[in-house]
Amino acid sequence: MNWSMGHVFGRLLALGLLFGVQVIHAEAQRLKSQMVPMRDGVELSTDIYLPAASEAAYPTVLIRTVYNKNNTFEWNPVWAELIEQGYVIAIQDIRGRFESGGEYVIAEGRREDGVDTLSWLTSQPWSNGKVALAGCSYLGETQVVLAATNHPSLVTAVPMSPASGYYEPGRAWQAFSGGAFELGQTAGWFAGSGSKVYTQPPAGIARGEYFQTLDEPIVMTPEVDFSRYLSELAVLPIIDVLDRAGIPENDFKRWRISHPDGEYFRNLDLVSKDDSVSIPMLFMDSWYDYGATETLAMMATFERNAQTEEAKAHQFLVIGPGTHCNYDDTSTNTVVGERNVGDAQFDYAQLQLDWYNFWMKGERNGVLDRPKIHYYQMGSNEWRSTNQWPPEGSESQRWYLASFGAANSLTGDGSLRTTPPEHSVVDEFSYDPNNPVPSLGGHTCCTGTDTEAGGYDQRPIEQRQDVLVYTSDPLTDDVEMAGRIRAVLTVESSAVDTDFSVKLVDVYPSGEAFNVQEGMRRMRYRDSLSEATLMVPGQQYQIEVDLHTTANTFLRGHRIRLEVSSSNYPRIERNLNTGGNNYDELTGVIAMNRVHTGPEVEAYVEFPVLARP
Repeated sequence: MNWSMGHVFGRLLALGLLFGVQVIHAEAQRLKSQMVPMRDGVELSTDIYLPAASEAAYPTVLIRTVYNKNNTFEWNPVWAELIEQGYVIAIQDIRGRFESGGEYVIAEGRREDGVDTLSWLTSQPWSNGKVALAGCSYLGETQVVLAATNHPSLVTAVPMSPASGYYEPGRAWQAFSGGAFELGQTAGWFAGSGSKVYTQPPAGIARGEYFQTLDEPIVMTPEVDFSRYLSELAVLPIIDVLDRAGIPENDFKRWRISHPDGEYFRNLDLVSKDDSVSIPMLFMDSWYDYGATETLAMMATFERNAQTEEAKAHQFLVIGPGTHCNYDDTSTNTVVGERNVGDAQFDYAQLQLDWYNFWMKGERNGVLDRPKIHYYQMGSNEWRSTNQWPPEGSESQRWYLASFGAANSLTGDGSLRTTPPEHSVVDEFSYDPNNPVPSLGGHTCCTGTDTEAGGYDQRPIEQRQDVLVYTSDPLTDDVEMAGRIRAVLTVESSAVDTDFSVKLVDVYPSGEAFNVQEGMRRMRYRDSLSEATLMVPGQQYQIEVDLHTTANTFLRGHRIRLEVSSSNYPRIERNLNTGGNNYDELTGVIAMNRVHTGPEVEAYVEFPVLARP
């Protein structure tokens, strides 16, 4: 099934699903803005799409959204197809959003509301008691949280890009990376989608009555001048950026002032390592999305803690090369950012249909006749399969940093090698918070800025003197990397706090240098994400930087490169180097930062490599 945006909108127009149209097909109908009662009396607005005007009972697919149920069908053409195949589709505005009542507090109370919704759905005359879950991004997040309740009506789920639903210390909702605040995607998301302010029914008119009788869509939120937000993003203090831009009330400040691994984030309604499920699940994610690492961890958690053998045996995953929720954006020459990753075509839509039909209807369609994990190996540009992660036959490989003391920029003398260097050397650069290294591509989302996700030629970044560049010789054999990447560095700084940013790069024979993965470490959190400890200026520290997970073959003739700097802005909030809060400060200080290499210190990047036969 060709999942293109033209296909999406063609299907939507044919079925009449956009903008509150009541009749969506000659043999289907929409029950608009049904008010589903929660246990505390709040009502959540839910649209019900019925496949036919008959007395039959159907399986239901539930989609809980933060983004307005009235245009949710734009996200996935599979849902329209499911209606034609005899499913009820239920799309619900979560608490406090758009037509639903109550207060919107991000990532709180979703299990209770989800359970109450499931109980209501299965009590309806058109329900056969079986419910599946669907959706991408926040809609995927609501799936995994609800799946962990193990409600008896749940049969299966297909969480797409659901990583923000998984809690790892210091990575809740991917708001922090190595203790540094993910400014671009977090502030951008709150600016565009975090509003707590919505149009309410006139006094004296019930919520359901008001929204059910609207013939045309209405503007539900205050208008936002996003260009104003973008102009304010570089202005300090960062804590006030959304206020200065006139963004409606939201939770951004609460997120920014909270400790990366503090009580606030630990108490969010997210899936944790102790949660379990009793249903089969089909996960989907992408290598240039922000959370493939967490999606893999969540799948492993549900497999490990599964309440039934069926659930344990049927946690499946597909990971493509793309960006956040862009599963339709593949072709014979798939380009992710600027990087051509070849023929990455995959029929995500048909896989979803087969998965739902197998588990919900018992259709024997061969959907399970595959290994658990189907992933795209970039570089060699091919789909591969495995039953474990990292894939079978992986061995850890280290590449050591070396130089003669002048690794600054692409024209420096930094090198990357498989053996430790013989001589002790220090590479130094000046990090000025007023002139940070700009973000260029990467694993991000929802920024609203020019910082697009994907693979981009990093040579413009590598011209800077505040970027250390370590490059291998041309490879004589392919290096097939698949798994989690980490960098271990020995560093020092003139400041009491600073950041170290690390980027793994695939250098093509043409000289193009495409980012493969990246990570950050805020030095105050070098020992623990739970407790901050400032540095002693001039003292050496050994740190680890998590570069997360991907799969990339560095082909013969290519070179492996590692960049080290102290900023990646505006994706990551600038460290002002003062040791203060950063978010409420107006000025910073320049830090002289150093990376030590040699036989007496640790300085390398390590990743799993598939062993050659």
